Amino acid sequence: MHSGWYYIMSFATAFVFVYVSIPYVRKLAVRLGFVDRPNQRKIHKEPIPLLGGLPLYVGFLVSAGAFGKGGQTFWGVAVGGLLILLIGILDDYYKTRGRDFKAWPKFLTQIVAALILVAFGININGVNLPLSHGYYAFPTWLSIVTTVVWVVAITNMMNFLDGVDGLAAGISAISAMTLFFIALLKGQGAMAVFAVVLMGSALGFLRHNFHPARIFMGDAGATFLGYVLAAVAVQGAFKSATLVSLVVPVLALGVPILDTVWVIIRRFRENRPIYVADKGHTFHLLMKSGLSQVQTVAFLYLLGLCFSLASIVVLLAVH
Repeated sequence: MHSGWYYIMSFATAFVFVYVSIPYVRKLAVRLGFVDRPNQRKIHKEPIPLLGGLPLYVGFLVSAGAFGKGGQTFWGVAVGGLLILLIGILDDYYKTRGRDFKAWPKFLTQIVAALILVAFGININGVNLPLSHGYYAFPTWLSIVTTVVWVVAITNMMNFLDGVDGLAAGISAISAMTLFFIALLKGQGAMAVFAVVLMGSALGFLRHNFHPARIFMGDAGATFLGYVLAAVAVQGAFKSATLVSLVVPVLALGVPILDTVWVIIRRFRENRPIYVADKGHTFHLLMKSGLSQVQTVAFLYLLGLCFSLASIVVLLAVH
C-alpha cells in the first residue's frame, strides 16, 4: 500500500492536468465547430464545445501511468478506453452536425472494449460462498459474459446520466471516491491509485462543467468515465467478493444504476426503444418538479453520497 501523500499527488496530478488543459481544448473545439447545438431534447440554449472527453482520457492516462506503475490493468484500460473514446468522439461529431449516430456500432465497440479488459486479465472470476466458506470459480464463459455485461452496462449508464451540467462528472467523482475507499479497505494499492486518479480527473473537469457549463464531456467523456469505473470495480470491489459484498460495487454506482433502471422500466411500459433518448430521466423529472439545474444536481450528489456510505458500511460489516 502507498502512503497518503502518494494518493494526494496522484489525485493532484490528474486534477491539475485536466483543469489546466480544458481551456485549450475548448478553444480548439470552437475553432473546429465541434459544438453541441441546442434542440428540443437539450436543456442548454447556446452551442457548447463538445470535446471534453479528450482531456479526461489523456489526464487519466498520464496520471495513472505515472503513479499506477503500469501493469495489466493500466494497459487494458488504456487500450479499451481508447476505443471507447474514439467511437464516442465519432458519435459526438454526428451531434455537431445535427445527426444521430446509429446505436449498434457503439454497442459493438463497447463489447470489444470490455473483451479487451478480459484479455488483460480484468474479469469477474467467481464468488466466495458465505456458508461453506468455499470459493465458486466461474467457468470461463460465465466469467467473460458477466464481465462484459457489467462493463457495457456501467459504460452506458454513466452516459445516460450526462444530461445536466456537472452531473456525470460529479457522480463519477463520488463513485470513484467510494471505490478508492473500498480498495484501501481491501489492501489493493493499484486500484486505489486508479480510483483516486479518476476522481481527480472528474473533479478537474467538473470545475469547467458545473452550471453554467463552458464545455461538455460528450458521449466520449461520459462513456470513458463509466468504462474506467466499471474496470476498477471489477479489479477491486468484485475481486474475492462474497455473495453479500457483491452489492458493494452496485451501491457504489447506485445513482447511474437507479436512473437507468427507472428509464428502462418506463420506456418498456411505453413500448419505446431503450436506446432512444428522451426527457424522462430522473434529473428531468426533478427539474419538472420545480428544482433548478443546480438543485437537481445537488440532490443527486447527496443521493450518490448516501449510496457511497451504504456500500462502505456493507463492506465493513462483511470484511
